[in-house]
Amino acid sequence: MDFLTPIREIKGVGEKTEKLYQKTGVYTVGDILLHFPRGYKRFPEVTTLNTVSDPSYEVSEPVAIIGMLKAQAVNRVSKKKMEITVATAFNDEGSFEALWFRMPYMRSNLHTGMPYVFFGNIKKDGNKIKFEMPRIFTPEEYESKKQALESIYRLTKGLSNNSVQKTVKEALTFVSFKNDYLPENIRKERGLIEISDAVHDIHIPSDFEALSMARNRLCYDEFFRFFYFMNKSKKNDIEEENRFKPLDLEIFNSVKKSLPFELTDGQNTALSELLEDFTSDHISERMLQGDVGCGKTMVAILSMLIFVSNGYKTAMMAPTEVLARQHEETFKEYMNEFNLPYTVLCLTGSTPASERKEIKKILASDEPVFLIGTHAIIQKNVDIKDLALAITDEQHRFGVKQRKTIGDKGNNPFTLVMSATPIPRSLAMVLYGGMKISVIKELPKNRLPIKNAVIKTDKRDSAFKFILKELNKGHQAYIICPLIESSEKTESESIEEYKEKLKSFFSPDINIGIMHGRLKDSEKNAVMEEFANGNTSILLSTTVVEVGVNVPNATVMLIENADRFGLSQLHQLRGRVGRGKDQSYCIFMDASKKEEENQRLKVISTSNDGFFVASEDLKLRGPGDFFGIRQSGELSFTIADIYQDAEIMKKANEDVSRLLSSPDFDTEELNDYMSMYDRVTYTNL
Repeated sequence: MDFLTPIREIKGVGEKTEKLYQKTGVYTVGDILLHFPRGYKRFPEVTTLNTVSDPSYEVSEPVAIIGMLKAQAVNRVSKKKMEITVATAFNDEGSFEALWFRMPYMRSNLHTGMPYVFFGNIKKDGNKIKFEMPRIFTPEEYESKKQALESIYRLTKGLSNNSVQKTVKEALTFVSFKNDYLPENIRKERGLIEISDAVHDIHIPSDFEALSMARNRLCYDEFFRFFYFMNKSKKNDIEEENRFKPLDLEIFNSVKKSLPFELTDGQNTALSELLEDFTSDHISERMLQGDVGCGKTMVAILSMLIFVSNGYKTAMMAPTEVLARQHEETFKEYMNEFNLPYTVLCLTGSTPASERKEIKKILASDEPVFLIGTHAIIQKNVDIKDLALAITDEQHRFGVKQRKTIGDKGNNPFTLVMSATPIPRSLAMVLYGGMKISVIKELPKNRLPIKNAVIKTDKRDSAFKFILKELNKGHQAYIICPLIESSEKTESESIEEYKEKLKSFFSPDINIGIMHGRLKDSEKNAVMEEFANGNTSILLSTTVVEVGVNVPNATVMLIENADRFGLSQLHQLRGRVGRGKDQSYCIFMDASKKEEENQRLKVISTSNDGFFVASEDLKLRGPGDFFGIRQSGELSFTIADIYQDAEIMKKANEDVSRLLSSPDFDTEELNDYMSMYDRVTYTNL
């Protein structure tokens, strides 16, 4: 058994379970080892029956209670023909009931006269206490459990955390890593454990210290791979002569002067820096960094126009089809507004074969073109003749290899990557090496600052009333719901259930659209088109709207369970409103009772500045917050955090440079390791 062995080969994984794993992106043994936990928990102290029976006790977290069976558990069949195992447990304070669904073997697993610790969620039924699907331990087993950290994984409906834990243990038993690619002297210098130990301890940590050491090594590993590929590609790069000059700027200057709005100082500076690149002697790369809504797309349009008006092609790659189609419409609107004769093409995964054939024909011709698309434009069979400028939008959504692939199209074009991720310049310089950096800090002058509010769940109706007030003004609203389906382990409602709640509050003439990640691209496009056209008043969505939706008429956003999101993601979501001339609002619903999470929401509600939000986020996160803001998807890293792990990142960058320049370093072993990781990670993309 090796890293590429199908997950089905692991003991206990049948056809049904295999399909569930595939929904989470796990196809191979290597995938399950790289399916890192999303968090960890300790088992609580055993509590008393009197404590949970008290009317003032609020049922929120799982509890542990000791009990003993006087009679054997029984199996029953419910009215819905579901088999239920029922046991009644007693202790000095009284009795409680435990129920298991479709687990008849539990009857023979429980013995009378033996003490057990029942652990799980309880329900109160008058004076009765009921456990549903509790886990059972002997007192000795539970005492041992309390000393360790238990891994909590990302799941899908039908896949339990216990099942993932067992699969991971099996995989760790039968798979061994090759020799560590990192020399022992480097590991000792950096205080890093071996990669095999790190993978084991990230899943099954013996204590907090072991977990911390494992995470540090895996963070280092991710950064090392990132810089390795970056250095490897640069090593093969030869400084290319700029074959696109001289450039005629007449049309560019005319359009820029005729814009119906004034560009900000940041936009003008970025364009000046890009023009300096385009007229220099050599091809170069630049990163355009700017907060959400700062006008990066306008800079992209004008910079692409420079080359298209000179007879060349340009391309922009967006992370989603929704965003690509929106860019297509924006570009076409400007072509019409300024009577520009240039073609705008959009190529995505759902582009029909006949249309795709025609697009490829145009791309192979001499016709100047604005090409917009998703990763479909970097496929091997897509050739772009005379590509002068390649742009990657929302660059943190793409891996370094994807960003490089679009730059390889054509014949050494200029490259521009755009990011709304607020990265301090010092970190950006490390992450993007020799890439030049432009920053847009201010918002367009016609934008009013978003007004923010943090409220508790008991004020939800007040929030709905405020939304109704905005709808009556002719505006639209977003409501963000964090989950698609209800879970037995969370109080969050499914998005469908939430829609029913909205229907009971708002009148039938208010149309409500639904958007989530499980919709097909064509369905997402249809939903967004209805919202963008004003046919839908409220868009109820998961975080899929985080990237690239631009509806100026949407003036209010309500984010349910805002305490569950990272600050960076909240800021990205908030950026969907405040994009028009009208006053906009963002309401953060706080369902938590933890003081730290309230402090984080206080930060997001008191500032609209993404750079400030990111810096405050770093201050608020303690050493126990292992996954930081990387949970919101920053920079393609699985476990590393560019803020929290900035020092590790710098060390990895230094080590890549010195190891690749060392004649004694075994690059073959390193290449084998990197390609193995790549095959595991990208096998099914």
